[in-house]
Amino acid sequence: MSLIWLTLLLSAAHLAECVPEKQKRSALNQLTRTLLRKYDCGVRPVHNWTSPTVIYIDLILQSVLDVDGKTQSITTSIWYRQIWTDEFLVWDPEEFDGINEISLSSDAIWIPDVIVSEFVDEGKSLPIPYVYVNSSGSVKYYRPMQVVLACSLEMYAFPFDKQNCSLTFRSWLHSVKEIDLALWRSAEAIANDKREFMNDGEWELLSIPSSYWQIRQDDTSYAHIQFNVLIRRRPLLYVVGLLIPSIFLMLVDVTSFYLPLSSGTRIAFKISILLGYTLFRVNLTDELPATAVNTPLIGVFFAVCMAMLMLSLIKSILVVKLLHHSEKEARQMSVSACLLDKYGSAAHSFTESALTSVRTLDRINGDYEFDASLEEDLLSLNEIPEVPSGLEWLLQELVSLHLAFSQEDSESSAQAEWLALCSKLDCFLFRFYLLVLVSYAATLLMLWASWSFA
Repeated sequence: MSLIWLTLLLSAAHLAECVPEKQKRSALNQLTRTLLRKYDCGVRPVHNWTSPTVIYIDLILQSVLDVDGKTQSITTSIWYRQIWTDEFLVWDPEEFDGINEISLSSDAIWIPDVIVSEFVDEGKSLPIPYVYVNSSGSVKYYRPMQVVLACSLEMYAFPFDKQNCSLTFRSWLHSVKEIDLALWRSAEAIANDKREFMNDGEWELLSIPSSYWQIRQDDTSYAHIQFNVLIRRRPLLYVVGLLIPSIFLMLVDVTSFYLPLSSGTRIAFKISILLGYTLFRVNLTDELPATAVNTPLIGVFFAVCMAMLMLSLIKSILVVKLLHHSEKEARQMSVSACLLDKYGSAAHSFTESALTSVRTLDRINGDYEFDASLEEDLLSLNEIPEVPSGLEWLLQELVSLHLAFSQEDSESSAQAEWLALCSKLDCFLFRFYLLVLVSYAATLLMLWASWSFA
């Protein structure tokens, strides 16, 4: 009997050795279960409810993605950090295999309701579902954010503009007695921190000054921390793509004044420049900032340049019109009348037409003096018989040729004087046009230089 009992005991011991030992929970699992077993994420984590929870804030600007003048918004990519102390998440590292820091789900613990007042849209921000907690209860909440912020943009000085956009952090519900804000680093360190900024884009980061203040609403004070993002646009792309081509077209228009008035190509050349400038302006419409309130100075610059081209064209049309109108008038008054009267059939009509041509020449050129003896010869021709002899007919032809050449000389002299007068008027208008253009260009350069180096 005793042998049977001994056999059973040995069998039980052998079976006990074959059963594997139950695996213990890891120290990390035990620590997490211990911290969150009785944790309430809806309660501010302080033992004394009169003690405020201080939220330390840090900000690093990574890039400026877009600046929209029409909607008055700016899209930025930032690295945002919040640090605070959770008095309910404290442990002794020696009790849990020396674990000094763990990650917890952000949905499982209390998170402050700190928001950005200028927030419009969160953009394409990656969700970060975890926070880091160390044994002293310090919680670190780090997250990259792509945020769209409302910003009062001043686009008048484009492309030499500077922008000042603010990010104001505050608690949405808690007063300063419950949640207070502070800077994690010094204001100087944050303002001069450009190590993570992408400095190869259109915008240049100047500084990020910060300030702290409290605002009082409904007899309650609320803490605010504001970061001012000061950025400046790099104008080289717009100077090369917009301003320099426009200046070249204006210089071509100025040089077109050296085309002679009588050539007839100046107006066609100026119209070609105006059409080219209009096409250039239409193609670059998308490059200019769209604003709903005021017009950028570069838009005024383009409008004034087009107005100057129109003024130049109108001036040339006026001068050429005056020149050709005078030439046509002189031809109608002298040459046609002389030729028509020269080949008249009657001697009486020939004499009257010759006298008419003399009076016409007197009106064209007051300094021209007609020979009195020639006039007496013309009057004596009125008494010639119906069938003149050969010598008398030859005399008539010679007198007619003399009158035609004299009239042509006087017409050429009058036309030369009128051309000189039109040239002087064209020179005067050109100098006035050039003065206005240089004054306007100098004013713009001074304004843009002052904004660029300010």
